[in-house]
Amino acid sequence: MDKSAKVAISLPENMLEAVEKERKARGESRSEFFRRAIDELLKQEQEAKTIEAYIKGYQDMPESAEEVDAIHRSGIAVLAEEPW
Repeated sequence: MDKSAKVAISLPENMLEAVEKERKARGESRSEFFRRAIDELLKQEQEAKTIEAYIKGYQDMPESAEEVDAIHRSGIAVLAEEPW
């Protein structure tokens, strides 16, 4: 693990109680619980940014009508070969 730093945070009591219940059920320390939670949040935010960039790129440069037609024809050909 990289060098660690201690931080202090304030939580509403009901949130802390929920954290304590969950971390004890998982057998984690508070530090492990919050590290895992923050890591997951950061991953989700990065994934959301990646999806947003993908959508923007697609909106800026969508498929042409010819590309859509080619994809449609390919799909029909592939599905026609399935034994259903």
